[in-house]
Amino acid sequence: MRRFVLLVHRVPRDGQFTLNDLAGGAGRMDEVARVVSTAFTVSNDLRRDTEVVLLFGGTEGKVDGGRRIVVHGARVRYLNPDERSTAALLKNALTRAIAHPRDFESSPGLVVGPIDGRAELARLAGEPRGVWLTESGASWESLGVLGPDRTFFLSDPYDPTDEEVAVLRAANLPAISVGPRSLRASQVVDVVHHLLDVAAEGGPNPPV
Repeated sequence: MRRFVLLVHRVPRDGQFTLNDLAGGAGRMDEVARVVSTAFTVSNDLRRDTEVVLLFGGTEGKVDGGRRIVVHGARVRYLNPDERSTAALLKNALTRAIAHPRDFESSPGLVVGPIDGRAELARLAGEPRGVWLTESGASWESLGVLGPDRTFFLSDPYDPTDEEVAVLRAANLPAISVGPRSLRASQVVDVVHHLLDVAAEGGPNPPV
């Protein structure tokens, strides 16, 4: 399974934003939605071997602080390529989560629930085969031979907080860059999928 963990910083965690202003008042929900749609959609199909985890950071120890949305490719439905409909699915999850003290499935394949943001990031980063995708990282080739089960950590249009950086560094994740140019998070996901697809077919890891 391929897993992408996206750190989300300014999207209102209660879902109180308008779909008409995804790039502004919604805290760049436009790019968050693009990451989700890019992670799963291919021509006339979905990637069923992929999972996306969205971590909406919150205050440590407060149930009503952070939120986590997990999108399971094997079960997800109603996911379309356009960012507006994807943002609507995520908005619905965040809005409905206010009334739920535990994880629940807001739509098929989409699970949302409360988290301690720092603790959840530490838990995920502590699992095997994690990779931190960052512009300052080493070349992709330094990972060596790639297997199918990797967890990739990246951030929305805003830089990770100092606390998030500390957690990722403490987990000793390899810091990897996919190329010399600064890319949007959704573009990084596309590049990673391509590199993994090539490796899965037995080809070499393309130079970056």
